[in-house]
Amino acid sequence: MENHKKILNLLGLATKAGKTASGGFMTEKSVKGGKAFLVLVPEDASDNTKKMFFNMCTYYKVPIYLFGRKEELGHAIGRETRTSVAVLDAGFSKALAKQIELNGGSEYEG
Repeated sequence: MENHKKILNLLGLATKAGKTASGGFMTEKSVKGGKAFLVLVPEDASDNTKKMFFNMCTYYKVPIYLFGRKEELGHAIGRETRTSVAVLDAGFSKALAKQIELNGGSEYEG
């Protein structure tokens, strides 16, 4: 559970550094624009949302992870709820991927 908090804290740091884009539209724009290094979708997102981001990230070769709940992701970046967050920095995305894998998660396989 300690890693879970580390992931949320890293996400908060990335946001403060201006290295995240959140919400469906901005995440999609970041992925398609080649700016996203990693995408997080909450586990409680709809199947349709998961499928849409999985297909998009697979096509554009961006790692996608299922992590946390909508409220947790939103709170970590200072918002209400979020259905997706794109990380726009290679260093933050590498650190987040490492922590998620230590937490027992893995890249989303659809």
